[in-house]
Amino acid sequence: MRDSSNASGFTETLIRSRTTFGLNRKAVSVLSADFMNARRLFHLSLTLVAVACIAGCEEMPPDMQGRLTAIWPERPVGYWHDEWAEGSAKIVVHLGEQKAYFYKGKTLVGETTISTGKRGFSTPVGHYHIVSKDLDHVSSEFGDYVDDQGNVVKSNIDVRKDSQPRGTHFDGARMPYCMHFNGGYAMHEGYVPPYAASHGCIRLPHGMASHFFYAAPEGTPVVVKE
Repeated sequence: MRDSSNASGFTETLIRSRTTFGLNRKAVSVLSADFMNARRLFHLSLTLVAVACIAGCEEMPPDMQGRLTAIWPERPVGYWHDEWAEGSAKIVVHLGEQKAYFYKGKTLVGETTISTGKRGFSTPVGHYHIVSKDLDHVSSEFGDYVDDQGNVVKSNIDVRKDSQPRGTHFDGARMPYCMHFNGGYAMHEGYVPPYAASHGCIRLPHGMASHFFYAAPEGTPVVVKE
């Protein structure tokens, strides 16, 4: 209500002043629109700063993820068509594109947007293989410190770096459709914003993670390229 009132007052001031300064009604409308757009850009910038600060490989609390998705929805996920394809599975990840491609033999059957390691936590380039799979994986490194009542005392933590407050226990982040391919690095379902945001894992969007998981047996090659 305050924003609307300010914008209305700004427009009325311009209208009252148009005789003095020679402004016509079209100029008043343009200036008013510019004012409103500037306010929207300012609020969007604050939101993006907050997003960048909290994004990590671990999953965010559902309420926070919901708010961020409403402000900045996940990108289009891609497609999956493997009905007639045959051959061995292979996954190719392009960090620069923030996309992953699934092949059966030489046929491209799936493509999806992804979110990989942010600066300082880059997803390593190389040739790997899926070494283990876990449909309902719970992280042993990333998650929250919660008290005995289930209240989150310290969120979005890395047990290797963040101290544990007294009276709390570790609650690991859920990483469905998890496929480890290089030590602690894995592909799993997660929030996929339009930029690299994880601690090194490869996040797949809901609806695509299951396709990759069920079509890729252990031993499937995973190629990570720049």
